[in-house]
Amino acid sequence: MTRSICWNRLAVAIATSAMSAAFGLFAPAGAADKTVAIGIELPLTGGDAELATTMKDGAMLAIDDANAAGGVAGYKLDAAVLDSGTATTGQYDPAQAAVNARKLASDSKVVAIVGPATSGEAKAMLPILSEANLAAITMSATNPDLTDPKFAGQFRPKGKAVFFRMVATDAYQGPNMANYFKDVLHVKSVYVLDDGGAYGVGLADAFEGQAKKIGIKVLGRDQLNPKEADYTTVLTKIKGMGPDGLYVGGNAVATVKLAKQAYEVIPNAVKGGGDGLVGGDFLKGVGFPAADGWYATVPSPHVTDDPAIQEWANRFTARYKKPPEDYSITSHDAAFVIIDAIKRVAASGKEVNRDTVRDAIQSTNLKTLQGEVAFDANGDMVTKVISAYQVKHDPKYPDGDVTHQFKYVGVTPASASN
Repeated sequence: MTRSICWNRLAVAIATSAMSAAFGLFAPAGAADKTVAIGIELPLTGGDAELATTMKDGAMLAIDDANAAGGVAGYKLDAAVLDSGTATTGQYDPAQAAVNARKLASDSKVVAIVGPATSGEAKAMLPILSEANLAAITMSATNPDLTDPKFAGQFRPKGKAVFFRMVATDAYQGPNMANYFKDVLHVKSVYVLDDGGAYGVGLADAFEGQAKKIGIKVLGRDQLNPKEADYTTVLTKIKGMGPDGLYVGGNAVATVKLAKQAYEVIPNAVKGGGDGLVGGDFLKGVGFPAADGWYATVPSPHVTDDPAIQEWANRFTARYKKPPEDYSITSHDAAFVIIDAIKRVAASGKEVNRDTVRDAIQSTNLKTLQGEVAFDANGDMVTKVISAYQVKHDPKYPDGDVTHQFKYVGVTPASASN
């Protein structure tokens, strides 16, 4: 099949006066004379497409609101939307992500990027973005290596941090879920799986390390091939060991098949994973009752129920015909941080370009929908919250409705080492 790449500059101006005051972005006359672009890079094809679309929607709403308020300090915003998913992989494709990075880096109007969504995309993109000094703010990529100074030569060869996160890393997501398994779910033994991707392996490693540290017996570890259709062999092996729990690091492509088959083979085990499970793709792919009971984490605060953001949430729902998810929030806030950086650069009298915008992002101290946002020197969020959810089927809502089928069950216990 021909690979479909969405490379559309989207000039947007939707009347949303309710957000104008919140953005503080009213621009002088002549704002349309200057234009800068914000890249949006996501796997919009394949197993994670539905979740990626909700991410895109959150970012686009921030851009639309800014333009509707008159632009950003004299600048109109365009969006350059790129798809990293391919039919061949059935999910994100690192090779396509690298192509996207080069395309964004080659366009001088692109001053920063919202995304990528996954750690596998990020690993392919970051060396290219570093060479161009082009900042990217991810809404969901959590592999710790991406911002670890030990890997600076690989992921930021030009020195400056260009990768920023609106979420905590798997150095917190994995261990905190292990704590939740022990302290809240009282799991004494567990089997660990991953899908072989950068995100899945890193998350499973972090969970396994903490599980062993706090006294959960890890009975074994296996890797799933996302292209295989049948995982019953490994599940039958796991059943014979009789673990209390099963933990998987991975995205929807592998975990959907695993969850459907685990329901038949090990129905009584506590089952959980990371944020790769939290999406309509997982819910609809697995179906009910097989999806019921699964636990998952999201490495950001849960705010979609917060009364303070309901006006925004109502506008999101009215526009996209679905309620926002947690990653709609982090995507919106990633774009909001870029918009704020553009505004501050323009106010300082400096030229708005990727160099000045990167520096402004680094110095961010901003109140967003998810709370106060600031970054450390490596691009990681200063505040780190890991939220836990459990799938509990509510027949009053569509099976793929993440907001109503994933029930928030609280903040996971932090590790002492965190």
